[in-house]
Amino acid sequence: MAPKSNQKSAELTASTAPNGNKKGKSAKDAKPADEEPELSQEDAALKERLETCVSTLLNSANEESVTTAIRLKALDFIVSELRSATSSMTSVPKPLKFLRPKFEVLKGYYASLGEELVKGDREMLFLRARLGDVLAVLAMTMGKRDERESLKFKLRGSVDYDTLLSMGDTASAADNNLGSWGHEFVRSLAGEIGQEYNARMLSGADPDEDGPFEDLLKMVDVIVPFNVAHNAEAEAIDLLIEVQRLKKILELESIDEKNYRRVCLYLIKTADFMADPDDYAEVLETAYELFRKQNQYHDALRIALRMGNEEAIPELFSQCTDKLMTKQMCLLLARQRVNYTVEPNEDGTEGELNEIIGNEKLSEEFLKVAQDLDVMDPKTPEDIYKSHLAETGGFSRRRDGGSVVDSARANLASTYVNAFVNAGFGQDKLMTPDNDWLYKNKDHGMMAASASLGLIQLWNVEEGLAQIDKFLYSSEDYIKAGAALAVGILSSGVRNEADPTLALLDEHINGDSHIMKCASCTGLGIAYAGSAREDVMELLLPVVEQENSGPNTMLEVSLAGLALGMIYVGKCDDSVGGTIVQRLMEATDEELDHSHARFLCLGLGLLFLGRMEKAEAMLEAIRTIEHKISKLAAIVLETCAYAGSGNVLKVQEMLHQCAEHLEENAEHQMAAVVGIALITMGEDVGAEMALRSFDHLLHYCELPVKRAVPLALGVLNISNPDFSVIDQLSRLSHDPDNEISQNAILAMGLTSAGTNNSRVAGLLRQLSEFYSKEAGHVFCVRIAQAMLHMGKGLMTLAPMHSDRLITSGPSLGGVLVLIHCCIDLKTTLLDKTHYLLYYLTCAMNPRMLITVNEDLSWRPVTVRVGQAVETVGQAGKPKTITGFQTHTTPVLISTQERAELGTEEVLSVSSVLEGIVIIKDNPDYEAPEAT
Repeated sequence: MAPKSNQKSAELTASTAPNGNKKGKSAKDAKPADEEPELSQEDAALKERLETCVSTLLNSANEESVTTAIRLKALDFIVSELRSATSSMTSVPKPLKFLRPKFEVLKGYYASLGEELVKGDREMLFLRARLGDVLAVLAMTMGKRDERESLKFKLRGSVDYDTLLSMGDTASAADNNLGSWGHEFVRSLAGEIGQEYNARMLSGADPDEDGPFEDLLKMVDVIVPFNVAHNAEAEAIDLLIEVQRLKKILELESIDEKNYRRVCLYLIKTADFMADPDDYAEVLETAYELFRKQNQYHDALRIALRMGNEEAIPELFSQCTDKLMTKQMCLLLARQRVNYTVEPNEDGTEGELNEIIGNEKLSEEFLKVAQDLDVMDPKTPEDIYKSHLAETGGFSRRRDGGSVVDSARANLASTYVNAFVNAGFGQDKLMTPDNDWLYKNKDHGMMAASASLGLIQLWNVEEGLAQIDKFLYSSEDYIKAGAALAVGILSSGVRNEADPTLALLDEHINGDSHIMKCASCTGLGIAYAGSAREDVMELLLPVVEQENSGPNTMLEVSLAGLALGMIYVGKCDDSVGGTIVQRLMEATDEELDHSHARFLCLGLGLLFLGRMEKAEAMLEAIRTIEHKISKLAAIVLETCAYAGSGNVLKVQEMLHQCAEHLEENAEHQMAAVVGIALITMGEDVGAEMALRSFDHLLHYCELPVKRAVPLALGVLNISNPDFSVIDQLSRLSHDPDNEISQNAILAMGLTSAGTNNSRVAGLLRQLSEFYSKEAGHVFCVRIAQAMLHMGKGLMTLAPMHSDRLITSGPSLGGVLVLIHCCIDLKTTLLDKTHYLLYYLTCAMNPRMLITVNEDLSWRPVTVRVGQAVETVGQAGKPKTITGFQTHTTPVLISTQERAELGTEEVLSVSSVLEGIVIIKDNPDYEAPEAT
């Protein structure tokens, strides 16, 4: 018996302990009955009273004077002592300790109280019910592991209480109060309920039916409200998830404006750890419903966008009666680039709301921030290169280097640097003053130069078109193609009533000029990314379907497929997906060997971005292709589908792909490495594990896998120059393998994009000197510098926004185009399709926080900006930021930072301070009295 062995061990420790050791370990263990000198007078008295009560209850001598009423009184004393002792358990309560040796005896007595004995006798029934409760509490610390004794006694006790209730004894039945035994008991019981539920499921019970679990669910209905009422919302949710009844939380009345935010935050974070897509959806839907019940439509919209449930948008707009919140929701849709049109409403505000969703004022706000921060002056590429800081003096001291300085590739690099650095500012020193720079380039360089005007005039459709228009009628095909591409870049993410992009590019898509077709496809892909416009799809589908043979045709097909993937990103459109798969199946081996055929695979992957199991049917179809590209297509599709999900099983599959030692035909392995980063991005634990996996890949894998590791590091840290990652990339940028070093350089640009990070700037300057004789490397360094200083440090490429809750499909798609270019740099960026770099425009967003009034006019307020802190499941009102600085808006916010209002005078309509935030006066604010 357990008590005897405990008694022996206690005697042993007592005999070996030094005399008078009242605080030693032996004093904390269960004591034998005869060792009383070590107990204080008070404890000894308590122990004696408890033992007397137990012997009265058992009545071993069968004394007639010991009636059921006297037994109940004895049990009452035990119950009241246990309840008062277990209400807060900082140490093992004394009654539990003293009753430990009696546990088996009490269990035996309980077993003897059979049905015959208690039948019809209320007092005996009540005695058995209360004794069941006492044994359940004692079993919490004394019950055998995995036998769930605590739960079994409690369930039996509950049956007795129900019988009493049916007999009309409400006073006795009211004693069935779980909470009166303390929080620790409730927690222990919840754990056993979860185990019992799983055990019953394994033995064949149907989880969709309540019948087999009725007794457990009754108890769950008591525990969950108790936990929510006692600030243990996380435990209530865990229990409901364990018994697969999460929706029950929506029926609770105790979730109100005080605690709904804690509940929803825990649900959102829990979703990251749900392996099953149905469970994942259920957790987020529950949070969505809770926000809606509390009239928090902006937060509900955030959850809907996280789930990719765009059908919920009209429903939320129709339910929301707060005009300010409606505007804030429109601002969120604009940031996410959702192509939604507000229906005409009674107060006639639909025009203004549609303008907000269409980002029509984005350029204006961005330029106002630039003026406020005094960074309006255009920068030249030389301001970025800072060649004069180089130890050898860089280009300036080369006597014979004139031709190198003015080489076509150096000029091409300067075109991109100029475009990215001055993006959105509307003015620069190369392109806008005159057209000389155009003619310092040739062929595709000319195209890139005229297209750069679109990036310089980014988001400003009216003025930008006026500047680009003249180039659309140039006699030089490449300039004309660049202008067509510029029109697409210019209106990236902006919705204009005139719809100039479609009007201007329509004719070129069906024209005969190959370069015009390529430029128009890319322009449409950039301009309408995420919009799911059917009229644009109808233009591009015939290009994908064309069957003329030749390398030019395959390039057009691939770029059109990529554009369709960007336009329908995450939409799972059957006609687009079917057309791309059909084209891949019908293509000849020669076509599939084309260097750009992979972009057709990427277009298909983007179609299912973040859609998880919805890509299964397409995956099966892809695997039937006999060409080696089917492996690449399958991995790109699968990793895109599970992007941001943190799905561990998929990560393991990708690692398994990398384990195979291949020297050639290993493009699918490179896609798998990037896929690991894609799947784990945005989920901290997974990202941490992925970083460790990349270390192993660098040590043990073949060259193709190693080449993709820098790109994967870049994807994990977009616009987030983490010290350790930059360190790793800096080491890899000196690798003897050209492709590893080039990818590492570009990944440095991606991780620091739009941050102006001085450490990365210094490293890139050193690299430009180190590789001064290597044209390809210098070009990569220049592109990295262009990304680093993008928008003069006012922009970000980070696809995750709204406190890293939502991933923007077009943003992630734009970054993935760059990543897939890097998988084969020689045929893309270092060859003639370097203009694919402009796809990054889809990911470019201002990283500013502006606070505005109801009419969207600026209203500067004090805000604190600091490092974001995880507050999920923490008690009270924990600080959400650390190491903060106080600023007055507008202010720049980086990827890992969070902002909160620094004054109580105003309230923000949005729960997350990012982008443009509407604020209103706080009606409860009282100004401090002047002293």
